Amino acid sequence: MKIEPSEMFKVLSVETRVRIIELLKGQGPLGAKDIAATIGITTAAVSQHLKILKQAGLVRSERKGYWIPYTIDEKAMENCRQILNEVCTCGCQGTGKFRESQPERSNRESLKKYEKELRNELSTVRQRLKELEPKKK
Repeated sequence: MKIEPSEMFKVLSVETRVRIIELLKGQGPLGAKDIAATIGITTAAVSQHLKILKQAGLVRSERKGYWIPYTIDEKAMENCRQILNEVCTCGCQGTGKFRESQPERSNRESLKKYEKELRNELSTVRQRLKELEPKKK
């Protein structure tokens, strides 16, 4: 399911939904009760946010008995990243590569900030991979 950019921005304009996505991204599959306890809102409120995120195709769920774990949809997240790259102001014009011309000061500062965010993200990914490695006996 391909989400329209305007719809994606509308869905992600609610901070709680972004927090839910960050939580699922960092901790993997979680049920509504676990999400509610972690971010400090009611299970009913989480369920409503998950419903909207699911309708937008950003999260998915698969019932496992009484438990319904929610996960982010990796393809949808990649689509979001591509859309954001298209409107990026760093000068990469959606390529992810910096334009060859001399950057303006604000673009340089934006790129430095983005580099720091990418380093933090890479650190998180490496930690998550380490956690998922099979334990040696």
